[in-house]
Formats: sequence, structure tokens, C-alpha cells
Amino acid sequence: MPTPAIEIYTKDWCGYCHAAKQLLTRLGHSYTEFDVTRDTALYSQMQARAPGSRTVPQIFIDGRAVGGYTDLVALVQRGEFGAVELD
Repeated sequence: MPTPAIEIYTKDWCGYCHAAKQLLTRLGHSYTEFDVTRDTALYSQMQARAPGSRTVPQIFIDGRAVGGYTDLVALVQRGEFGAVELD
């Protein structure tokens, strides 16, 4: 199975963001982080990619929005973390 492309939008003070990054690291997945703390353009990009989103983290796996930290945990617990199984 190919390695999924993981992107995560975060804010530097966000505990759930830190927890999501730690979980991804523990699972052995690398990710690209977009810190929207002081970047309104990136924040707008996040909202455009995940309509209705206003909170962080926002996590994308292979370009698909999966939600935040609790959504990521739920995927892991259900054994559905692979990008292929997100459909």
C-alpha cells in the first residue's frame, strides 16, 4: 500500500493539533504542516478545502478532508486509517 499524503492545518497554541501530530508520528506517518496561527491566507485555504471548517486541526489524507483530531482517532480505532479505505 502506498504511503498516504497527509496534510494538517494547525495553530501553534492548539492542544488537539499537537496531539494529532504526535499520533501521526507514533503511527510512523510523515505529514506536511500548515500553521495558520498568523496566516489568514492559509486559513482561508483550509476553509476552502474543508467547507464549514473553522477549527483546527484540519487533516487531509490524499487530498480528502477527514476532520480533526477526534476524527483521526476514530479512523485509527476502526482500522480505516489507510487512504484507500477512506471512501
